[in-house]
Amino acid sequence: MTGVGPQQGDIQMNRKGFTLIELLIVVVIIGILAAIAIPKFANTKEKAYIASMKSDLRNMVTAEEAYFADSVKYSTNVQCANPAPAGSVAWCATTGNSLQANPTVGTGTQAGWTVAIKNLNTAKSCAIYVGAVTPVTPAALVLFWNSCGLPEVSHSAKNFAPNR
Repeated sequence: MTGVGPQQGDIQMNRKGFTLIELLIVVVIIGILAAIAIPKFANTKEKAYIASMKSDLRNMVTAEEAYFADSVKYSTNVQCANPAPAGSVAWCATTGNSLQANPTVGTGTQAGWTVAIKNLNTAKSCAIYVGAVTPVTPAALVLFWNSCGLPEVSHSAKNFAPNR
């Protein structure tokens, strides 16, 4: 039975690569995954910057309240020095964060203080004010933000404000 139809050796196909359709499907899947992952990564970076600002504010609250516990008044200045000069709190912001503080001197005791903090890598900022004091920008411009998670202090009222 020779000469009629293809031989068995002729039917075998030697397949060593991917087809164009298979490659296109892989490219589409990678594109979909990238479209999902890239915005989530950017959001994660911003959350990290906000966490850094909130951490600095928590440290500032701790420093001011420690000063208040010793002096029964708030400090009149914030210094990035150790030890701090008299009447000052020694505190330094994390790299990338910038601080704007506004202590308000009352009669005989410190009336309160406010701090706004901004990170260089995000448009958002966070602020806190304690006692009878006018908030520094951005706290004066936005609604109060109570989800900052900062510790409460029993003898003074606090409000938290993000700049969105």
